[in-house]
Amino acid sequence: MRIGTLKESYVADAALFDSRTQHAWLAIAAVLLVLFPFIASDYWLYLACLVAINVASATGLNILTGYTGLVSLGQAAFMGLGAYTVAILQTRYGTPMLLNLLAGGVVAMLGGIIVGIPSLRVKGLYLAIATIAASFIAHFLFANFEITGGTAGLSLSPARVLGMDLDTSFRLYWLIVPVTVLMLLGAANLFRTRIGRAFIAIRDRDISAEVLGIALLRYKLLSFGLSSFYAGIAGGLWAYFFRVVTPESFPLSMSIFFLAAIIVGGMGSILGGILGAVFMTMVPELLKLLVDLLPGGASLAVFLSPVRLVIFGALIIGFLVFEPLGLAEMWRRMRRFFHLWPFRN
Repeated sequence: MRIGTLKESYVADAALFDSRTQHAWLAIAAVLLVLFPFIASDYWLYLACLVAINVASATGLNILTGYTGLVSLGQAAFMGLGAYTVAILQTRYGTPMLLNLLAGGVVAMLGGIIVGIPSLRVKGLYLAIATIAASFIAHFLFANFEITGGTAGLSLSPARVLGMDLDTSFRLYWLIVPVTVLMLLGAANLFRTRIGRAFIAIRDRDISAEVLGIALLRYKLLSFGLSSFYAGIAGGLWAYFFRVVTPESFPLSMSIFFLAAIIVGGMGSILGGILGAVFMTMVPELLKLLVDLLPGGASLAVFLSPVRLVIFGALIIGFLVFEPLGLAEMWRRMRRFFHLWPFRN
């Protein structure tokens, strides 16, 4: 177990990963991520891509809700803005994939800034209701504008990189996972800067933060913008992954899904966003696999489906009751108890 780390320079003190142990575990994680697509089936590659997309979006929501303390139920709408931007640019103009993703993030960011304007006057449940209203407005726009394809939506051709179509889960894995890793590193670095510390100060006590000279409206809008940018990138990846974008692709329930993910995983923690997204995505699939393994499970799947939902809901409630700080805190306790991986978050 690492007792302490001697810092001999400012650069060493500001390093994101400050020990050889962390570097070793990161190298192992990188090797596993590289090897995974070569040994996994198409089904598990599909789930890996879906988990990575959900991790990216949950991380964005964690910036806003977990670190800044602003409750939002509009994450799905911002993902929709990113997805539709990518779909429109891809189908109408044939612009490059990376440009489409960046444009999707920027459009979603602008939408998030507009939605975040009321955050100076309202917060808590009132702000959540305002973001719900934004979700309904976005759904109306998606369903009634000709450029978005109306209720039928838009279909995309596969993304292309260096003349290669990314038309399989194996190929898309090499797009989605690296982009998600970069977004996680960006979020982790954000909270080592003045901007990230301002977000945390607003979350802890916004009046005190304003007294200290933090411009509340500016930083709240910046938090909304960054969170929506992450959602827009995730939405763009989602569009390339499923290659069909419709108004029903981003319902309010998806926003609730991401809010539940960061609560279960642990708000105000990058690790919490990762664990929460993995939990919310994988547990229903694992329960489905367990049902299929039961004698006659395939024929009883229709009848056991509600049971799976009840079990899934019970697990979420159990985490909220017995570990309100989320899976990230549970991991930290296990690490301290067993002297496990000294991964600092």
